[in-house]
Amino acid sequence: MAHSQETRDKVRRLYVFDRISLEMAALQCGVSMSTASRWKSEAQKAGDDWDKFRAAAILAGDGIENVARAALAGFLTQYQSTMDALNTNADIAAEKKVAMLASLADSFNKTVAASKRVLPETSQLATAMEVVQKLAGFIRERYPKHAQAFVEVLEPFGEELAKVYG
Repeated sequence: MAHSQETRDKVRRLYVFDRISLEMAALQCGVSMSTASRWKSEAQKAGDDWDKFRAAAILAGDGIENVARAALAGFLTQYQSTMDALNTNADIAAEKKVAMLASLADSFNKTVAASKRVLPETSQLATAMEVVQKLAGFIRERYPKHAQAFVEVLEPFGEELAKVYG
């Protein structure tokens, strides 16, 4: 069954601008999923990448701030998972944990530094995390015997930072 250019354009519009899945866009327009996929593939070969336009529409529609917040939230989820793993794994030596925490704090600082250009509210949190990172390095270098105590205190302190800085 041949479909009109208008139908093809509607599938594209629903997928790109309305952020409907390709399957749902096809269903709404009365075309098969294989037809919609073929149209998308043909368009990409012709230089019309629906996925790139969809991403651009998301950025334009939600704004860069929301995208940056989502990226930062995703990193924070991974950060918390790593912290949980470090705190529950008794097989890792305290010195190694401190080194891993310092590395994690460094990654956090880099992520926050990148986002604070777009999200000014992250500036205070970035400063707080930089202080924690410097403290971790200081303890690792000068007071390695206190590393385990630092690790034990760091998790509840992180929760306090989250309360204060959101």
